[in-house]
Amino acid sequence: MAGVGDAAAPGEGGGGGADGRERDGRGQAEQPGGSGPGSPPAPQHTETLGFYESDRRRERRCSRAELSLLRFLSAELTRGYFLEHNEAKYTERRERVYTCMRIPRELEKLMVFGIFLCLDAFLYVFTLLPLRVFLALFRLFTLPCYGLRDRRLLQPAQVCDILKGVLLVICYFMMHYVDYSMMYHLIRGQSVIKLYIIYNMLEVADRLFSSFGQDILDALYWTATEPKERKRAHIGVIPHFFMAVLYVFLHAILIMVQATTLNVAFNSHNKSLLTIMMSNNFVEIKGSVFKKFEKNNLFQMSNSDIKERFTNYVLLLIVCLRNMEQFSWNPDHLWVLFPDVCMVIASEIAVDIVKHAFITKFNDITADVYSEYRASLAFDLVSSRQKNAYTDYSDSVARRMGFIPLPLAVLLIRVVTSSIKVQGILSYACVILFYFGLITLKVLNSIVLLGKSCQYVKKAKMEEKLFNRPPTSTPGKPPSKSPSKCKPSQEENLSASVTSQPTHQKENVIPLLVTSNSDQFLTTPDGDEKDITQENSELKHRSSKKDLLEIDRFTICGNRID
Repeated sequence: MAGVGDAAAPGEGGGGGADGRERDGRGQAEQPGGSGPGSPPAPQHTETLGFYESDRRRERRCSRAELSLLRFLSAELTRGYFLEHNEAKYTERRERVYTCMRIPRELEKLMVFGIFLCLDAFLYVFTLLPLRVFLALFRLFTLPCYGLRDRRLLQPAQVCDILKGVLLVICYFMMHYVDYSMMYHLIRGQSVIKLYIIYNMLEVADRLFSSFGQDILDALYWTATEPKERKRAHIGVIPHFFMAVLYVFLHAILIMVQATTLNVAFNSHNKSLLTIMMSNNFVEIKGSVFKKFEKNNLFQMSNSDIKERFTNYVLLLIVCLRNMEQFSWNPDHLWVLFPDVCMVIASEIAVDIVKHAFITKFNDITADVYSEYRASLAFDLVSSRQKNAYTDYSDSVARRMGFIPLPLAVLLIRVVTSSIKVQGILSYACVILFYFGLITLKVLNSIVLLGKSCQYVKKAKMEEKLFNRPPTSTPGKPPSKSPSKCKPSQEENLSASVTSQPTHQKENVIPLLVTSNSDQFLTTPDGDEKDITQENSELKHRSSKKDLLEIDRFTICGNRID
């Protein structure tokens, strides 16, 4: 038994040795701390792992102990960041701030230039228009003495001058049937809320009258001067003339109601109505700032603001004249009105600045766009002095800004003649001197405006538009450019064209109208279609635009804001 056991022991031991090595290998594989050939002793390795685990647990306990409110506050106070990692964004924000800071200066430069343009067109009605009407009538009455050398009795410009003069005279006498005092007391008897609503309705009606009124006047001028050889496609000159008389008369009454409402606001004891009417300007910010604008829409709104500001100045003049008449022209009462007048003007300027500043900010429009607007207005003035001028300057201002001087002139003449009594030779001499003073002011204003306009046109590089003859093209197709072989000096042409008299052109010759079918100095030139195709990828965010020279106050735009 012992021998068997002893004999089996080596076999078991031999087999067991192999199995033991396999078990040792499995043990070493299963237990990282197991002993094996070339490995440190198991107890020392276990102690090392235990030391590492205890170190980690100690670090966790320390980190939990350091998480405190004081440490969080310390981290928030000492945390840093680097703005240069987003340099483009912050540079753009800084440029927006600089643009908003430049807006008041650039906007007021445009406003001053536009107001003087309106003043020039307004003074024309009182100064040069009567003289032009006198010359036209003199030609008409003395024509039989010289013989009929031309098929036309009068030139088209002379016909339009006579029509304007007759409109002024007829509407002036019609205004005598409107009692200003009764209108004043009727409006004064209304409540403040009613007057506020009435004033807002009058502003809307004034815009609608201006929009449709210029069309009526243009239709009258064209109907009266249209060549007789053409087929008649109108209802006649007399119906158009009666429509023009009715329009000028109704628009003059509407402006009179506006002036009367403003006068009531000035004379109210608590000035509540004046405050409400001034707050109406700030409501305008809400209606325009948060809407999408393009350059052309902003140009229309700028023209509207120029017209509105000039009209308010004339209304304030009418209010001052009526109040001074009621107080027997006491100079002390003028100082009573002066603070209210300054408050109205200051509120109008502040509203315009805030409105334009935020519109340019929200629509990414630079402040340089106002110099382009000014150059466009200057182009109208320069082009109206050329031989190929197709309209009078006062009419171009009316189309561009919506300022029609005839109704406002009728009302001002009516107020001045009713407020100032002319009696005696000395009074008539003062009136004559005042008239010559107005003529002097008109001439000086025109000379300065013409010089400034030439500078603005040259600076904007728009001189070529004044002298290039547009090629024949059908409506809807852009005209193609034809290179001119010989071009005279632009400065000589510019100086000569603004001083030369217009000449009559034949009917079969295309008139030299200033036309353009693209936004030449805002976007891209006209004829470079290949360049336009290449740049379409860069200008996908821009919509198609019209030339500023083709945009008037009454252009229908998809995003039109008044």
